[in-house]
Amino acid sequence: MKIVLATNNVDKIKEMKSLLADLPVEILTRDDFENFPDVDETGSTLEENAMIKATAVTAFCDLPALADDSGLNVDALHGAPGVYSSRFAGEDVTYLDNNKKLIEKLQGVAQSKRTARFRCVIAIDWNDGETDLVEGSVEGFITEDIAEGKGFGYDPVFMHPPSGKRFSEMTVEEKNQVSHRGLALLEIKKAIQERLG
Repeated sequence: MKIVLATNNVDKIKEMKSLLADLPVEILTRDDFENFPDVDETGSTLEENAMIKATAVTAFCDLPALADDSGLNVDALHGAPGVYSSRFAGEDVTYLDNNKKLIEKLQGVAQSKRTARFRCVIAIDWNDGETDLVEGSVEGFITEDIAEGKGFGYDPVFMHPPSGKRFSEMTVEEKNQVSHRGLALLEIKKAIQERLG
């Protein structure tokens, strides 16, 4: 079986490939195709965006496609940035721009009120009229500063209390064990294994 990762985000590709590596399937990415589509996320929910991306890439390559949409829900911001997490500070911004805006918005907010959760919804369009949709989430809080170093997205400001680490301080393996995307990918792996029989 071949499954295409419906994303142009190299960081997501790296995480997903790592988590799906033990499956007896061939994982294809944008690098395996010419003119791979850059699908607009026009949905109003993570579920809609994941489905939009999976369906578009399946239509493009005529193969099953797996897409995720992830969002950070900050309680003090009434769930924002949510579905707009990747463009919180505007269009064509960097991870750092988004993190700076988040820290600014939370200036003066006590740590006890900085609770947040990452959500990840993954969709697979099986290219036969069937789709699977799963979700993973993880609780934490937003730090008062931005850590230097590894990680992407909001990893440098998201503290995971059970480990005492920010996501950006974890190895890929550590993060995959506890992250929203890691948990969602574990669920989607079960769906893939069922398909394989």
